[in-house]
Amino acid sequence: MSPTLDEIRRAPKVLLHDHLDGGLRAETIVELARESGYGDLPTTDPDNLRQWFEAASDSGSLERYLETFTHTVGVMQTRESLRRVAAECAQDLAADGVVYAEVRFAPEQHTTRGLSLDEVVQAVLEGFKEGSEGRIKVGTLLTAMRHQARSMEIAELAVRYRDVGVVGFDIAGAEAGYPPTRHLDAFEYLQRENAHFTIHAGEAFGLPSIWQAIQWCGADRLGHGVRIIDDISEDGAKLGRLAAYVRDKRIPLEMCPTSNLQTGAAASIAEHPIGLLRRLHFRVTVNTDNRLMSSTSVSEEFAKLVEAFGYGWDDLQWFTVNAMKSAFIPFDERLALINGVIKPGFAQLKWQP
Repeated sequence: MSPTLDEIRRAPKVLLHDHLDGGLRAETIVELARESGYGDLPTTDPDNLRQWFEAASDSGSLERYLETFTHTVGVMQTRESLRRVAAECAQDLAADGVVYAEVRFAPEQHTTRGLSLDEVVQAVLEGFKEGSEGRIKVGTLLTAMRHQARSMEIAELAVRYRDVGVVGFDIAGAEAGYPPTRHLDAFEYLQRENAHFTIHAGEAFGLPSIWQAIQWCGADRLGHGVRIIDDISEDGAKLGRLAAYVRDKRIPLEMCPTSNLQTGAAASIAEHPIGLLRRLHFRVTVNTDNRLMSSTSVSEEFAKLVEAFGYGWDDLQWFTVNAMKSAFIPFDERLALINGVIKPGFAQLKWQP
């Protein structure tokens, strides 16, 4: 029997690619907008607002998809709102059975009401600590926007807070016209500081984006990386040099199936490159990207893959262990979660009567 959605929710899961400003509760957005005086929401009815975000995100365009964040970021400009959103994020992920998550956000987008970058980071870290309550471990990734010029400043911020909850660095935003090499100084600094970082690459833009992220910038992981499929024959019999390098080096791919459909990176779940990449044993992980915009959860992403590809518990455990192996926390902590939580949890579900 294939795993059901309810069963999958009980499985211990790992999430590496989730945006804080893409996972707010609709009710929270309405409340924060009222409290802060933000008046640009398309509707103040939570149910209608939730539907609006999903519809507006389902355009097939990454640029249009990114526009929806104007409203979520708009209500995340105070210490209290950031703390609340982070706490609710941790609670929602724990409720979905996630045992370890890395949640990313761009501090530079939350300073319009006078908060400093440090105050933004401190508020989010406080919220994650409050919402975790021993049920989930949350690591934070600090994101720089690739169309701005503050990546070095954010990289230094990530290093400054790496001992109190920030586990890595990222760049995000529209890929076309903003190659990762524009931020090479930040990546070189992070490498000198022995810091971890991932790069959004190979989502809306093709192989050159992936090549630059890995070979020029030295990314530990690829955010999405879905276009690596362009370097593989349709039947998977032949890998190009870049695809072979990514597989040989076990570079993790932070794949977000539903989000990729919304931005036009894939036509359907059944046609998503994740199926072929899993068969070819790339280091594939399954993620949500933006839970509000995609109306999804890690469990729902897994359930869609089960339906599309006939995956069973062994496949879901494989994806989960891949993600835990690829996390930006120390090796002994990863191993403890794999052997002490993830494998026993899946074994119990796999062998239940």
